[in-house]
Amino acid sequence: MILMLLTITTVFANLVKKYGYLGIFLLMILESASLPIPSEVILPVAGVLIANHLLNAGAVLGVAIIAGLIGFAIDYYIAYFLGKDVVYKHLQFFRVKKTDIEAFDRWFNRNGSFAVFVFRMLPEVRGLISLPAGFARMPKGNFFLYSALGSLIWDVALLAFGYYALSISNAYVVLASIFVFAIAIYILYRVVIKKMRK
Repeated sequence: MILMLLTITTVFANLVKKYGYLGIFLLMILESASLPIPSEVILPVAGVLIANHLLNAGAVLGVAIIAGLIGFAIDYYIAYFLGKDVVYKHLQFFRVKKTDIEAFDRWFNRNGSFAVFVFRMLPEVRGLISLPAGFARMPKGNFFLYSALGSLIWDVALLAFGYYALSISNAYVVLASIFVFAIAIYILYRVVIKKMRK
């Protein structure tokens, strides 16, 4: 399993190194459209390339945010045009109760902007919030605004991590930085999920 993860990580890192802005653009679209492609690999590698003067920081950030919004829009409009009725008709496949979905809908109608903003800064589930936003027909202006703001923070953090931590030649510093960064992301994830469950 670990070997598989390392192989996948290496593949994505090599794509960013080989294709630069185009690689970042395409991978970030797919990642934001809820496919299992980690921005936690793509952007730190881009940060290292920026530190080595192979890419421009402003251009990378712009490409990442635009690509992210395109990916989020894909999920949003799929859910927007399908509607919640599709989910209601196939609850057995989703393994959820209709009452749970209705409760989430009420919560989302009150906290949709907050949810979209915060989810854009959470690993693994960054793109998924686009689906309930689409089902709820959240106003497009709010959806894209809060998606952009959350993505801006997330993208800057990952680029800075690659730029300042991964570009250092000292292996111990790099490993320590990865460990601290992983712990910080995990804590953020747990805090937000706990708050949302309440």
